[in-house]
Amino acid sequence: MLIPGLRGLIPDDHILVRIDEAISTSWIRREVEGLYSETMGRPSIDPESALRLMIAGFIYGIKHDRKLIWEAEVNMAIRWFCGFAIDEKIPDHSSLTRIRQRWGVEVFSRIFKRVVMMCADAGLLSYETVHVDSTLIRADVSWESIIKVHTEEVIELNGEEAGEDDNEGGTGKTELKSRTDPDASLTRANRMEKYAPCYKQHTAVDDKSGVIVDVDVTTGKVNEGTQLIAQVERVIENTGVVPSVVTADSAYGTSENYRILEAMGIEPVIAAPPERRQGGSIPIRRFKYDEKHHVVRCPGGKTIYCTEKNRQGWLFKSRIRDCASCSLKSRCVPKSSGRRRILIVYGYTALLRGRRKKYKDEMKYIYGRHRSCIEGRNGEAKEQHGLRRAARRGLKQVMIQAYLTAVVMNLKRLGAFVFAVFELLRRIQKALKALKTKFETIGWQTVKIRIVFAES
Repeated sequence: MLIPGLRGLIPDDHILVRIDEAISTSWIRREVEGLYSETMGRPSIDPESALRLMIAGFIYGIKHDRKLIWEAEVNMAIRWFCGFAIDEKIPDHSSLTRIRQRWGVEVFSRIFKRVVMMCADAGLLSYETVHVDSTLIRADVSWESIIKVHTEEVIELNGEEAGEDDNEGGTGKTELKSRTDPDASLTRANRMEKYAPCYKQHTAVDDKSGVIVDVDVTTGKVNEGTQLIAQVERVIENTGVVPSVVTADSAYGTSENYRILEAMGIEPVIAAPPERRQGGSIPIRRFKYDEKHHVVRCPGGKTIYCTEKNRQGWLFKSRIRDCASCSLKSRCVPKSSGRRRILIVYGYTALLRGRRKKYKDEMKYIYGRHRSCIEGRNGEAKEQHGLRRAARRGLKQVMIQAYLTAVVMNLKRLGAFVFAVFELLRRIQKALKALKTKFETIGWQTVKIRIVFAES
């Protein structure tokens, strides 16, 4: 489908040339053939050309269809990459919108998984360490749409007088949403920033070459810690291999995540959240939990037994008479109670092991790579490929944008690898030709004599 006449006008090291040498996209026709009719309607755009057009747009950081078509009209590299002749008319921008709607999220998910396997076949995956993190994507909505919805909800709940009240963070009885994009939710990356309507992208990156092995998008309010296990399961599905190590920041450091990852045979290298303390009392780490006998031993040497079980874990309560005679009572037992209560969350022992790992040199090195690998990919997606703000509205459309961004970022690495291999082969071929010319000049017999003399 490529146009041979245009190829000579494009440099060999152009990014689209590298990607074309690295992959074949003819398989997309089989992926979407069930979505088209051979007897009804007008002839459609070639699915391969449509996919390549979208890939080229994200390569250049062009996320809006109208601007992409304008660029393709005058850019010879895009025309050649997508199979359009120099005088051929580029499809209308609305065609890409209909194609995305026709294909749906599932097709783009399969495209992403196929590219991941291409990277795996090229040897770009380590199958050892996977870094996981999330980042916010600003929704494509205006503040006016959120204010109107908020005002109407407050007036409905509290009467006309409450219409001027503004609850920026969406706490309390009302929840702030956008009328134009209800899937987006108000959130913020940290306490220093203001709330904004966002989606949240969850990304998993292989340590070796920075290949993205999984990507998912949720509303901004979803806690990333609750998504870790599902993401690791998708990584296993996408690559076919269970990673040895998973790294993440403290937002993922729940006892359940530690416990489940260990049960899966994966070593969690996760920054444990700070230990909670009850005022100035003796911290929980001073209480030794005996997992085998399911008891807790306090710093005073007394045994504390489990009294009840709740959604978070097991609750241990000391006996009042033991605390009454203990010399540590003033530092341990709250003044409002005559006993100490200890909550041992599910997976507590796995959490303790995770906290100890941060002191090991090997774990420090692995976690040290976490920021450069995962945060570097998030920054690249936002700065170079337009993922800082959603191009379209709705969770499915943002998901498609995330998939295409990840596909392009992986293709860049695959293309660079293939280009490096081809360049090495070209240099070897050039050296062999030069060596052959030299042999022909001095004669093969002389070369044989020199070799025999050197061996003797």
